[in-house]
Amino acid sequence: MIQRTLVLLKPDAVQRGLAGRIISRFEDAGLKIVGLKMVWIDEEFARKHYYDLAQRKGEAVLRRMLKYITNGPVIAIALEGVEAVAVVRKLVGGTEPKTAPPGTIRGDFAHLSFEYADSKDKAVPNLIHASGNVEEAEQELKLWFKPEELHSYKTVHEVHVF
Repeated sequence: MIQRTLVLLKPDAVQRGLAGRIISRFEDAGLKIVGLKMVWIDEEFARKHYYDLAQRKGEAVLRRMLKYITNGPVIAIALEGVEAVAVVRKLVGGTEPKTAPPGTIRGDFAHLSFEYADSKDKAVPNLIHASGNVEEAEQELKLWFKPEELHSYKTVHEVHVF
């Protein structure tokens, strides 16, 4: 099943100069970039992205995430591939960098814990957002990309997959 999913390289990934290395991980796995842009979002847009976060995790987490995601530019990436949502989630690793396995993006490039971030009243700088499921990916892609910003084309990898 070919899917599309959203990845955000959060401000800490951009500020640390990790964008190219992270994007390469997705391309190396055979995922195709079908949309890419850098934006500096405001709180209003961030609230649309985190529309249900307060209900799921509480107001304090929402406040921290809004401050975190709006403190620098974000690179939004639309990726396409076979079961792209699950593949991206596997490559990214768990939300808490401290427990993300080595070999995952978070496991290799970040290390902070929820406990440490809570003690500093800040969001965990975990570099990246990846859609959690197919429905969420569809919803998030519509928020971050206009239809004309998403592209269809063939790559050499597709010769080996199809």
